[in-house]
Amino acid sequence: MAQTEVAPTAQQPRVGKIGDPCAMVIFGAAGDLTQRKLIPALYNLAKSQVLSREFAIVGVARAQMSTEDFRNKLSQDIKQFATEPVDSDLWEWFVRRLYYLSGNFDDKNIYPQLKDLLDKVDKDHNTHGNHFYYLATAANFFGPIVEQLSATGLMEENQRWRRVIVEKPFGHDLESAKALNQQLLRVVHENQIYRIDHYLGKETVQNILAFRFANGIFEPIWNRRYIDHIQISVAETVGVEQRGSYYDQAGALRDMVPNHIMQLISLTAMEPPVSFHADAVRDEQAKTLHAIQPLSSEEVLSKTVRGQYGEGIISGQRVPAYRAEQDVPSDSRTETFVAMKLQIDNWRWADVPFYLRTGKCLPAHNTHIVIQFRRAPFVLFRDTPVETLMPNQLVLHIQPEEGISLRFAAKVPGPAMRLGGVDMNFEYADYFGTQPSTGYERLLHDCMIGDATLFQRADMVEAGWCVVSPLLDVWKALPPRNFPNYAAGTWGPKDADDLLERDGRHWRNFEK
Repeated sequence: MAQTEVAPTAQQPRVGKIGDPCAMVIFGAAGDLTQRKLIPALYNLAKSQVLSREFAIVGVARAQMSTEDFRNKLSQDIKQFATEPVDSDLWEWFVRRLYYLSGNFDDKNIYPQLKDLLDKVDKDHNTHGNHFYYLATAANFFGPIVEQLSATGLMEENQRWRRVIVEKPFGHDLESAKALNQQLLRVVHENQIYRIDHYLGKETVQNILAFRFANGIFEPIWNRRYIDHIQISVAETVGVEQRGSYYDQAGALRDMVPNHIMQLISLTAMEPPVSFHADAVRDEQAKTLHAIQPLSSEEVLSKTVRGQYGEGIISGQRVPAYRAEQDVPSDSRTETFVAMKLQIDNWRWADVPFYLRTGKCLPAHNTHIVIQFRRAPFVLFRDTPVETLMPNQLVLHIQPEEGISLRFAAKVPGPAMRLGGVDMNFEYADYFGTQPSTGYERLLHDCMIGDATLFQRADMVEAGWCVVSPLLDVWKALPPRNFPNYAAGTWGPKDADDLLERDGRHWRNFEK
């Protein structure tokens, strides 16, 4: 029987359950995601003492290299991408658990080779035969890889577990998402599929549930009686970088809305679950997504906005137009900005609009959720110099700073009745300190312990695509004629501001 090797003592105290003994197989192990995010995240788990000592990694990719080459490559990569200085003893322990198999994902012959290698790894590291497969590949390989894993017996569960993590994009429209779900579910069970969304690895996103349901002062007012509207903004300062060929096929709508933004909506708007068990939480998320009113073709024209950035300046640097980016056609009609107004048709949120926007080459890199409450009655202030009453706003800051702020009115000192806006700010770093993170640690750990709470279920994926399908149909039938329609470094097209101003509202912009 293989002897268990003890990991060097980590420098960070253990917080949380130790992951199950297991082997992780990364398809696409030679790519950026592995070196920049996955390996540093796994190293952080080891340092935090929540990675099992009976653990190993098998990388699978087309690049020709040996296991020793793979270990040497990642030993160089970790120096660049680790979130903090690397402990040499811990890395030496970690690197001995790395293995590599070269081959094409559509080559049936590599799967028996993978099975043989995993048998050896399981024996050498006592992983108990538990495996999870991370598909860091192009989307067209998701279905075929899982089918071949199943055909080779690598998804069979017999007093052990077998799971697969599927990266986005999960389909490119409703029909393809349904087809991929059906393809996967023909060979594996739903509880074996972990559809990952790295946004849900962020502390503030996870804290939405704790904030809402653990504080008696907020949940009673979290409804249409007290809330005027909700804004969700996902702003990026970068353009398409080196992803022009992918992004021009996807666009801002497909890239961000069915996954990231729908997850933020569902967590913000869901009803209290009966427990924090995975399916109890996801049941309520799914109900919320199904309650979003689909837009008619006419509503798509009046309640949605699309944009594409032109040349501009960000942080003092000139930025080229989207159509001048590498691998982007000079006449591209792909949107780099989306804004829309949605309604959730249930008792809690009737008549409360949800305004969403996401875009590239905007003035600031941040993601936030603004809950704006109804204004107080003005009657008390009608004989004072106060002309208007500002609404209270609760803001959940998701990135880059993680925290919560509350804006309210207070009297300005002096003899006259004058009101000024006050912000109370809470930042995680100030109260709880910071722990270096790639954003993938929590998600990988959850997969190891079988907690699917932060992963999307099939019905949630399809519900998200149902929301955007009318937009895809109308936008395909009516291509834009005014692209580019916003300069890089601005907050998107003027039509996005008009979307709220028609309702007497305004976007809350954060410049950092």
